[in-house]
Amino acid sequence: MTTSLSTLTPALAAPTRALVRAAFLLCSALGAATGSAAATPAAEPTLPYTPSLDVQSMDRSVDPCADFYQYACGGWIRRNPVPADQSAWSVYGKLFEDNLAFLNALLQQAAASPDPDAVTREIGDYYAACMDEAAVEKRGIAPLQQDLAAIQALTSTAQLGALLGRLHQEDNGHSPVFQVSVTQDPDDSEQIIAALDQGGLGLPDRDYYFKDDAVSRDNRVRYLEHVARVLVLLGDTPAAAQASATAIMALETRLAGASLTRVDRRDPYKLKHKMAPQALEPIAGRLDWKAYFEATGVPRTGILNVTAPAFFTEVSAQVAAQPLSVWKDYLRFHLANARARTLSSAFVDENFNFYSKYLRGTKEMQPRWKRCTEMTDQQVGEALGQVFVRKVFAPQTRAATLELVRNIENVMERRLRERDWMSEATRKAAIEKLRAIRNKIGYPDRWRDYASLSIVRGDYAGNAVRANAFEFARQLAKIGKPLDRGEWQMTPPTVNAYFDAQMNDINFPAGVLQPPLYDPKMDAAPNYGNTGGTIGHELTHGFDDEGRQFDAHGNLKDWWTKEDAEHFAERAKCVSDQYSSYVVVDDIHINGLLTLGEDVADLGGEVLAYAAWKDAVKDLGLTEQEGLSPDQRFFVGFAQWACETVRPERERELALTDPHSPGRFRINGVVVNMPEFARAFACKPGAPMTKPQGKACSIW
Repeated sequence: MTTSLSTLTPALAAPTRALVRAAFLLCSALGAATGSAAATPAAEPTLPYTPSLDVQSMDRSVDPCADFYQYACGGWIRRNPVPADQSAWSVYGKLFEDNLAFLNALLQQAAASPDPDAVTREIGDYYAACMDEAAVEKRGIAPLQQDLAAIQALTSTAQLGALLGRLHQEDNGHSPVFQVSVTQDPDDSEQIIAALDQGGLGLPDRDYYFKDDAVSRDNRVRYLEHVARVLVLLGDTPAAAQASATAIMALETRLAGASLTRVDRRDPYKLKHKMAPQALEPIAGRLDWKAYFEATGVPRTGILNVTAPAFFTEVSAQVAAQPLSVWKDYLRFHLANARARTLSSAFVDENFNFYSKYLRGTKEMQPRWKRCTEMTDQQVGEALGQVFVRKVFAPQTRAATLELVRNIENVMERRLRERDWMSEATRKAAIEKLRAIRNKIGYPDRWRDYASLSIVRGDYAGNAVRANAFEFARQLAKIGKPLDRGEWQMTPPTVNAYFDAQMNDINFPAGVLQPPLYDPKMDAAPNYGNTGGTIGHELTHGFDDEGRQFDAHGNLKDWWTKEDAEHFAERAKCVSDQYSSYVVVDDIHINGLLTLGEDVADLGGEVLAYAAWKDAVKDLGLTEQEGLSPDQRFFVGFAQWACETVRPERERELALTDPHSPGRFRINGVVVNMPEFARAFACKPGAPMTKPQGKACSIW
């Protein structure tokens, strides 16, 4: 299980372990681009500088006690409409784009290098193949032909198992029907096992298939049209494609109905169903599991975790119920849909028009250089990350961040000792877990080796399939081997951070430790408010409603007394009730149960960061700067990481699918619970950014 801070920047390299939530839906997967020349690199690329507290981004005409988010971000919002090639825009998104342009300059240099070393050759060849649009257009659907032929050659649904195994290898376990990955054993985190999970849907979430409001109904109509258009691109007649799309939609609706909701998936016990591979037979026996495991290379010995057994029972039922022709159409569609970004412009355009333009409101496709830079980072990211780190991440930054982490951990231990609602037994176990957390900063200590991956200029689609197969095989090779606790689930340039409950570690890539999020030139107040709050956010994930169910070793184990668990739940309910009252767009409220873990982490993280900052500056005699007191600078620094503008279409999607609240509520929802904020801005009792005495939510 991984939890992350940001939702409005792409995560560059989707995790493959089970019980891991991706930080963000990959923009390149949903909004591929065509045309456009690459960004022109400088002779020696540099990252632009933006301070971590920018008074020009504020709107001081707003009363901070009435709407602190608007006070801190109003100027930024006025100057930053959503760019045409984005569905949302944010401070995180701007840094992501800055990093992307910097990476692109490095990739152009690598692609043109006359005498590259191994790492330079890997990233340069991958990028060059992606940018060779003429070669991509010339190949058309040729990259799909072998798999399309394999699908067409099916003579019985009994052969589905073997074919799915082949397709899962090529798409790294994410398509179609269900997902396969590796994970730590929930009961023994040192052991790596295989995992099977629900999947196979073309809409963003299972609820898209059932909600009955006008927008949801239109989503389904548009999706049907999208499926039909993809099938026409594969050679079907419009009439045949429309009939096939209807059947595919009916099949996916059955799969969606058997899928766990996102709220259910926040309970790790609902995802724990360990069994021998042979035990799948009585659950889902109509799929040939022996052939599937042979095709993927997943061992048939030992145990695996089936996160949603009822889903696989439904898959088995549909293997029997659906005609072979429906399964063939379903597989053909999902093959083309999953690989659209690597195909000719007709597929890229169709994918963008539905997933980005319609569902998310994005006006224009990203230029091709952005797409190719993202893809290079996703598929050979630790090669590209080596170059990135050498250029932008000084050893002093790593050391300073580690010191910041230790300061916040010290405060967390102190607060654990002070919680009067926590018994000594639970307190002792919590402190043990806190002290066991590993802090991974910047980049891995050991880089991934891509020497066995074949990267060929002129074969972008082939490179993508081979990179997926490389990663799939690398993951499977872990089964039965000692756990590598040094491994990362994000690449070094990623603008995000996460906590992994089974690893029991916090992870801050070098990409997120750049201005304006972490600013060595700035005073401590905004750095503690921003990056310090992020560190506290990730740290408290180890003790939120999900993370607290894992012990110091990362094992799923109840180490809380019944009374303490009830006390925690009572305090957490205060948070979920508060956030459920917030309206996102139209009449759509935040789903406080879905966002609970992130909301608790936002609040707890900032409480810890404030206390750690006070400890760090207690003897410095700080004075006002730029018209802001030191405490005000802390809170404005905190708020400005979350400045954002979001298209309404994207807001609707995030309200249904995202475990994070919108930025406005991630700020205002925190400060109303912090009396330190009310004192800093002299807020009067009853002001919107305050709560009556005794009503504030408080956990850590």
